[in-house]
Amino acid sequence: MIRRLKYLLPFAFCLLALTSRAASILMPMDEAQKNHLKAYGIAFWVLKNDGEVDWLLNYRGGSFMTRYDKKLEDECKIRGVSYEVLADAQVSEIITQVNDPSANMDLVKLEKAPKIAVYSPKNKLPWDDAVTLVLKYAEIPFDLVYDEEVIRGDLPKYDWLHLHHEDFTGQYSKFYAGFSTASWYIDDKKAQEEMAAKLGFKKVSKMKLAVAEHIRDFTAGGGFLFAMCSGTETFDVALAASNTDICESMFDGDAADPDAANKLDYGLTFAFQNFNLDNNPFSHRFSDIDVTQTRQVDRTNDFFTLFDFSAKWDVVPSMLTQNHDKVIKGFMGLTTAFNKNRLKPGVTIMGEMKTANEARYIHGEYGKGQWTFYGGHDPEDYQHNVSDPPTDLNLHPNSPGYRLILNNVLFPAAKKKKQKT
Repeated sequence: MIRRLKYLLPFAFCLLALTSRAASILMPMDEAQKNHLKAYGIAFWVLKNDGEVDWLLNYRGGSFMTRYDKKLEDECKIRGVSYEVLADAQVSEIITQVNDPSANMDLVKLEKAPKIAVYSPKNKLPWDDAVTLVLKYAEIPFDLVYDEEVIRGDLPKYDWLHLHHEDFTGQYSKFYAGFSTASWYIDDKKAQEEMAAKLGFKKVSKMKLAVAEHIRDFTAGGGFLFAMCSGTETFDVALAASNTDICESMFDGDAADPDAANKLDYGLTFAFQNFNLDNNPFSHRFSDIDVTQTRQVDRTNDFFTLFDFSAKWDVVPSMLTQNHDKVIKGFMGLTTAFNKNRLKPGVTIMGEMKTANEARYIHGEYGKGQWTFYGGHDPEDYQHNVSDPPTDLNLHPNSPGYRLILNNVLFPAAKKKKQKT
């Protein structure tokens, strides 16, 4: 009997090891996560290596789960990302909990790493870009494209496009009053004019409009567009003003059309309508879409709240608002926040400050594609000024404001689900 036990015990231990083997890795995205931002990079790494990721909406802050792999576990350790090794029974338990009809949770499969482009100038300007910063920090690869590549027709190569802090109206971010004699402003204006001439445009404003139209067509064809700061507002303003001239002589060599306000076509825009232009070339304001100069919000009270969507019914906004904190610190930019009275019907507000009538984070569809606009310049720098140093994300690995950017980066990887009716 003892001899039989002697042989059976090793077999029993092997069987136990097999039945309790590591089946999956869970990257929790609640307060247990040491580095939320790099966790998105790990999810992207899995997709790049032909794996799949389950995005568990509203489960522990929007956690990621994928099949166990020793290389993956090592990568988590290297990047400082918190993870939990789960057995099959634990995975089944989580999936049952997420799929429970009474639970505001859902499981979305991420299947393929999206090809990412950032629309950004090649010359160095005295400010950074939050999206570029966080993509580098999370170790998510991307290509830089600018006017030449866009006009050449390169955008269909990509799934996701971010618009760098940009002015699509051709007014050089309306920095004329404060920086027209600065060397960087003079150099940038010269570079833009040379590129416009090279591409066959008589004015920079005409080139930027053509770029905006290419981006519009990219989105209509099924692309995912993400923009922050002035890249949001000026994109729509440029499209609306496509049949008139809103630039004064210091920007394009001739006067603006005095009747420009009556020639705006709001039917061409993505998010905004019925807005009024700021025609003063010495003002930093483009229109009354933005509330920067009219808002009465003290910094200590500057927060916005994310909407709590139904994960099983409103899957898209639920994905885009996944976070470990629903109250986000406000931050300013050339375009800080959107006047809710200027939003088109059908635009989904995902983050707002109700007391100030501000929308901070909005989403919508255009053609076969989708877009997201996020007000402000840098989620961890309240008032980023020209020539300020870039934000060091090593100091902000758990930034809920930056998480919203990365939700959008992973969004195109999701397997399309049939809309519930």
